Amino acid sequence: MSKQAKQPLASLIFFPVATAYGAFILPWSVLAQFGILAAPPGLVGSLGHAHEMLFGFAIAVVAGYVLGPQPRRWLGTMLSLWLAARVAFLGWPASYLSALANILFAAVLAYKVVPRFAGAKKWRNKTLAPILLGLCVAAAVFQTLLLADHPGPAHGLLFEAILLLSALMFFMSGRMLAPAIATHLLKQNRELQARLQPRLEGYVLLLLASALIANLLPGEAAQLIVGISLLVSAGVALVRLLRWPVWQCLDRSDLLALTAGYTWLVVGWLLIGGALLFQALPLSTALHGVSVGALGSLTLSVMARSQAQRTRKDPNAAPAIYLATGLISLAAVARIFAGTLIPVVEMHVLAATGWSVAFLGLLVFLLRFRNVPGKTARP
Repeated sequence: MSKQAKQPLASLIFFPVATAYGAFILPWSVLAQFGILAAPPGLVGSLGHAHEMLFGFAIAVVAGYVLGPQPRRWLGTMLSLWLAARVAFLGWPASYLSALANILFAAVLAYKVVPRFAGAKKWRNKTLAPILLGLCVAAAVFQTLLLADHPGPAHGLLFEAILLLSALMFFMSGRMLAPAIATHLLKQNRELQARLQPRLEGYVLLLLASALIANLLPGEAAQLIVGISLLVSAGVALVRLLRWPVWQCLDRSDLLALTAGYTWLVVGWLLIGGALLFQALPLSTALHGVSVGALGSLTLSVMARSQAQRTRKDPNAAPAIYLATGLISLAAVARIFAGTLIPVVEMHVLAATGWSVAFLGLLVFLLRFRNVPGKTARP
């Protein structure tokens, strides 16, 4: 057995920790914003809520997925930094302690994963390097802005982080869906003609790159480029999705859950593009198509599939867990309605409840499926 094979997987630590954090802290911050519950300073405003969604919860899931096997000392160090960053931000969001812990975690994550993806042979695989680096840089710059008492630009930075995460989710979900659907159809003596569709994937990645660059520039022209890029990205991604016969995989809850997350990416890009170009709805509301619908559905699906595959050799070993993506979709719809058609507190509470119950279910699943049957996991 190789040395790397003996090293623990980062997902064993970061997946349950991120899930627990997402299940409790994020809904808590929503309720705190309406005065329903008291909360620490880092959770009482929309800026803090978004920060912990992206740079607390999401970045922990990303770390668990991309780090792979790591020496125990590195995993212990990174987990300690992440926990310290969370405590510091919740209690003292604009402090030197919060800045130091959050920046150190982002720097260590970038150090561990960016060079590996930058060294990939195919350019599409190389695109993960700037995406991951961009997320880590955004986390560090956000803390720097708070420390310097310049929270204004932080809102634009959070939008950039959401675009980066959407690019990462598009890349990873497509790489999971295409081969999984092809394998499932092969068992039915069918062949998937349109598999990865690298040309369409490349078009979307280039469009997202233009949106990411334009979003950093001032002026209405830049906003126009971002909006158009996202609308076209949504169209191309939808064409790609429709060429995968998901309707022939109705017995695979895991694939349906991934498809739901991919679909929310398309919907989210359409909503954001519509908000930027036509003011169809507030941008802050439109962003939740990606930050709740896509991020929630895909992180839940990926964590559940990874755990089931590792311990049961079957990503669909517990199909009931994927029903939780329905609660995520409910949360996303409720949050979007709360910012447009039904602007009442109850819709925010419904969204927070749906999200929380979904991730509590995932947490139970991750703990129950932690070990391979008949084997005892090493501590």
